[in-house]
Amino acid sequence: MALHMPQEVEVWYLLPALRRELARVFVDEEGLSQKEAAELLGLTQAAVSQYLHTKRGSDLKFTKQELTDIRAEAKGIRKNPNSIMQSLNDLCRRMMGGKTMCDLHRRLDGTIPATCSVCKVAA
Repeated sequence: MALHMPQEVEVWYLLPALRRELARVFVDEEGLSQKEAAELLGLTQAAVSQYLHTKRGSDLKFTKQELTDIRAEAKGIRKNPNSIMQSLNDLCRRMMGGKTMCDLHRRLDGTIPATCSVCKVAA
């Protein structure tokens, strides 16, 4: 089993999953078109389509509280589209060291001890 740094897990799994969930909120809950969601997220319409059809970012499932946090950030992004980078960064920082991320990190890397607190300290 390969060693996975927390930053790798964040880039390879968390960020795509956040984009997937934001795209879903924008399209399914906020009624935006895929093109409009893509513009807000700084992505192509094709990428948003892949997120919505779980061809990207489907390896991570969020808790109810995390989904609530993501929805709140989506509303903020709608009010201020220029906040996307800050919003994604804030979501990543809040989720690193949380149960969802730690469980995924342990599944990916069997060397992570149950008492690991690296992400909690870094977040």
